[in-house]
Amino acid sequence: MHSSQPAHLALTDAQRFQLIISAIRDYAIYMLDPQGKVTSWNKGAQQFTGYSSEDILGSHFSVFYPLPEREAGLPQRALDVALRDGKFEDEGWRLRKDGTTYWASSIIDPIIADDGELLGFAKITRDITEHKLAAQTLQASEQQFRMLVQGVTDYAIYMLSPEGKVTNWNAGAQRIKGYTAEEVIGTHFSNFYTETDRNDGLPERALMTAAEQGRYEQEGLRVRKDGSTFWAHVIVDAIRSELGDLIGFAKVTRDVTERRETALALARANAALFQSQKMEALGQLTGGVAHDFNNLLAVASSGLQLLTVQFPELENSRSMESIRRALSRGAILTQQLLSFARQQPLQPETHEVNTLIADFESVLRRAGNSSIQFDIRKHPTPVMVRLDATRFETSLLNLVVNATQAMPGGGKVTIATDKLTLRDKAVGTLPSGVYAKISVTDNGSGMTPEVQARVFEPFFTTKEAGQGTGLGLSQVYGFITQSGGEVTLSSEVGVGTCFTIYIPVDTDADAENAQNADKQRTETVLIVDDQLDLLDITAELFRTMGYEAYTATNGAEALEVLERAPQIDILFTDVIMPNSISGIELAQITRQRHPTTKIILASGHPFPALTSNQQLSKEFAFLNKPYQLADLARILRSKN
Repeated sequence: MHSSQPAHLALTDAQRFQLIISAIRDYAIYMLDPQGKVTSWNKGAQQFTGYSSEDILGSHFSVFYPLPEREAGLPQRALDVALRDGKFEDEGWRLRKDGTTYWASSIIDPIIADDGELLGFAKITRDITEHKLAAQTLQASEQQFRMLVQGVTDYAIYMLSPEGKVTNWNAGAQRIKGYTAEEVIGTHFSNFYTETDRNDGLPERALMTAAEQGRYEQEGLRVRKDGSTFWAHVIVDAIRSELGDLIGFAKVTRDVTERRETALALARANAALFQSQKMEALGQLTGGVAHDFNNLLAVASSGLQLLTVQFPELENSRSMESIRRALSRGAILTQQLLSFARQQPLQPETHEVNTLIADFESVLRRAGNSSIQFDIRKHPTPVMVRLDATRFETSLLNLVVNATQAMPGGGKVTIATDKLTLRDKAVGTLPSGVYAKISVTDNGSGMTPEVQARVFEPFFTTKEAGQGTGLGLSQVYGFITQSGGEVTLSSEVGVGTCFTIYIPVDTDADAENAQNADKQRTETVLIVDDQLDLLDITAELFRTMGYEAYTATNGAEALEVLERAPQIDILFTDVIMPNSISGIELAQITRQRHPTTKIILASGHPFPALTSNQQLSKEFAFLNKPYQLADLARILRSKN
């Protein structure tokens, strides 16, 4: 019985393999002989290149390469590499029959017989033009994006590794932070934070929040390369792969310092306006109460006088004296209330600020005790203002008393004068102009924000009952604002307090005074003595002779005055000063630092008893205490 089998089962394995290869359309699979001529051709090859098997069989495979690559010998190098390395793989533009090109991915494998003979090459090519174009489009898009990011200068845009190290850097980052890309790439982004924020772990928390929540946003101080700081708005976004793995962070930072300062300035202006309106309302209320109270006092005082007329025996009684004292205290209290309410009549005159303070210095020094150090720093040129001198002295004394009471264990009070130009509403509600600035600073207990907010209110006090009326600072506020000025306060608990007075400069008098000063400069003298009474009288002696006098109670204060004063012509110092450098030591230091300053030593002891150095008697003039004005004038004329 004869049996038969399907034709395909009669094919050999090689024939079946050839059929499979020929049928593949997505890949060009063909064979080359050892010289590179095409010996087989499948449908995929025909589809990619446009050549039929009849067109291409027997032709060299270099026909698929563009002319420049053929001239460069690339086809032969491909075969050589395949034979040498066992494989050649590359991508490049290839030619179709019609002359068009496509992007091909090619692999060439050598075919070696068992005996080692080269039989030819197997070549597999795939048309990946679409993939190539998509990659080029993506690359162009990425390049465009990089150029866009790099061109942004208002924002710092850069990438971080998962650990927080900078991996790229745009022009905005360089402009805002000051670092070039070479300086910053590879460093940790925590370098941009303040030391306090780094110690608090803020950079790490930022990355942790971004990693956990996908985004972190915050504002805060950041540090530039030169060490300066700016206020930054920061956004950190986590970047994850398609598999969800964290591959880094995108960070965008903007310098919003100007916006923040504008907002703070607006807030300060609103606060100043609110404070001004509040104090205005309190002033109106207080003024009304004071007037009513004054009327009541007038009735009581008149009634008391009638009572003593009708009953003379009561005139000198203890009860009457108590009533009179009460009425007197009531009258003083009324004047204080009217002062805060700015309803107290003023007697303004033109005065020079430094001179006012110098003339009142002895009283200010007596407001403290021996544990309080005074430092008076005068503006180098005269500052002319128009105000009520007596009320100004009272206000200054109130501030100094307030400062000394904040330092029960001792400390330092600094009174400083200055002249400056202010912008409109730079301080409270003051208009733009030139102002005298007088500050009283202590290093005492300081005030809480709650106390600062109420410190100028009448009757507000932090002292124990019976220790104060709470009207001292309200008087200062009322007088200064009535004089067209402003009082500000800055304080920190445990650090100290500074009250600053701003008074408009009398520009006409200031200009005239400056012209006169140019014509003739008044000589200056620095008087040093630890005895306040003697210090005051000596300063007056010098002033009567036409000198501008500075004073100091010890050597350390004197050296500070010598360093900051524009020019001291004469140093007049006591020799023996307990708990301080001596007058002779002060004189020697002054001679080294200020060789043109005339130095006069004064003491109740004869000079030889003070020092065995006879050379000093030749260097410095000496005046025995007590001395007369004539003695002082004589030694001022001497050459020493």
